Amino acid sequence: MNSSSSDVNQSSSPFCLLGLGYSHTLNTCVLEAAVILFLTILIISGNLVVIFVFHCAPLLHHHTTSHFIQTMAYADLLVGVSCLVPSLSLLHYLKGLDEELTCQVFGYLVSVLKSVSMVSLACISVDRYIAITQPFSYATLVTPCRLRVCIGLIWLYSALLFLPSFFDWGKPGYHGDIFRWCATSWQTDPGFSSFIVALLYAPATLTVCFTYGSIFRICRQHTREITQRHARFGPQESERGERGEGCPDKRYAMVLFRITSVFYMLWMPYILYFLLESAGLYCHLVASFFTTWLAISNSFCNCLIYSLSNSVFRKGLGRLWLATHWAQTSVQHLFHIRSKSFN
Repeated sequence: MNSSSSDVNQSSSPFCLLGLGYSHTLNTCVLEAAVILFLTILIISGNLVVIFVFHCAPLLHHHTTSHFIQTMAYADLLVGVSCLVPSLSLLHYLKGLDEELTCQVFGYLVSVLKSVSMVSLACISVDRYIAITQPFSYATLVTPCRLRVCIGLIWLYSALLFLPSFFDWGKPGYHGDIFRWCATSWQTDPGFSSFIVALLYAPATLTVCFTYGSIFRICRQHTREITQRHARFGPQESERGERGEGCPDKRYAMVLFRITSVFYMLWMPYILYFLLESAGLYCHLVASFFTTWLAISNSFCNCLIYSLSNSVFRKGLGRLWLATHWAQTSVQHLFHIRSKSFN
């Protein structure tokens, strides 16, 4: 009788990771809900802006990498939309849902969407590597049809990679730990964690390191050749060579490298904790909360970095703002005319 009453009290009391082990549970739950809701709003609004800007700025489609960046924007937007689930759960709007199923589906979806972003970043680095190392055959190697197939394979691979989590192999991550069952009953498995590291984290990281390392090495070599040509033939030949030997590619690669670097800086604490917790070396629910949502915050940082680093994107953003301002002014003017006619 006492155990059943305690279970009822446990299920009726608010659950939040930051409140476990602390007396002021309500305050920590409010803080947790505020953090998640704030990130959700930032992610959704930021990626909607990125998607609209890509539609308003045709010059952004000059690079094939823009298709991968749009794929990341759509994936990050879906991350923000799915984060409405824990936000509404903490605000007690989802009481009737099956907690176990909701937790599993939410954890799976976020894991798939973040895998899409990680693999897209690796594909972007490979695309830039091919563009710089094989500039003359690039157009025949990277065709629109192959690009669409590649993006489709990214989504399919990510969806299949985390599918074993539904068959009791293990926990794909801590995104669903906002629910009690996910945090206390669904455990990680060392085999499944090693499987994810071997097929996602390690290949993506090694690919990015190799390709960008090679890109910057080639750019340094080109800069050295341009300097030598300048010393031998004079400034006019140097300027001609500088225009033709991929300086814009280097600048664009730097923009993409910043996005990739921030991605891994925000995700590395989560990956390290994931490995330590799976191996049974360290386990702390508050640490899992902060590392998880620090990694998810990258979904907003992508669009912020791209807007600050890309001049064409900033022009498209300005065009979008002007169009919005013009539409708002037109609507206000129309309402003003109608109010005058009624009077």
